[in-house]
Amino acid sequence: MASDVPSLDPQQLRDWLQGAARRDAVAFRSLYDATSSKLFGFALRILHKRELAEEVLQESFVAVWNNAGSYQSHLAAPMTWMATIVRNKAFDLLRRSDATTEIDGEQFDSEVLNALHDPQATPIEALEMSADAKALAWCMSTLEGPQRQVVGLAFFHDLSHSEVAQQLALPIGTVKSWIRRSLERLKTCLAKRERA
Repeated sequence: MASDVPSLDPQQLRDWLQGAARRDAVAFRSLYDATSSKLFGFALRILHKRELAEEVLQESFVAVWNNAGSYQSHLAAPMTWMATIVRNKAFDLLRRSDATTEIDGEQFDSEVLNALHDPQATPIEALEMSADAKALAWCMSTLEGPQRQVVGLAFFHDLSHSEVAQQLALPIGTVKSWIRRSLERLKTCLAKRERA
């Protein structure tokens, strides 16, 4: 998180959420002012486009306003609860977008190709690496959005399982099981493409 953003007091956030549950607009505005920049940054990391992140942030705060009464402090910290709403809205938007898989796959493809580029490689070796990268990119695009995000953060952004869990506000067990299942699916997909 950015160092210029002050640390958020969970008790203060809980108080504002309780105020929002009572339809206290001032409390809700305080909650928004205190958390919107962090939640926007979180949405932006998932969606990569400011206008999409802004849309998700707006939808998320409408959901926070409408569901503040259902917030249960013993189940999650306020920021975790709100980040989960943002994450779910972002993934809903990704699922609704027809072009997401192609865009994500193309971006991933070019990033992998650049990462695999070896100036010492012969043209034949470079072509083989390019084909492997394209196969991997295609198989990555077959994963569901949340699983693709988890695998991408773990393997292409070199984050630990706990860092992925923290960034996406997911339980560590969920991250580990998604990565394990996704790697199995990628292995199967790559084996099928190799035989084809």
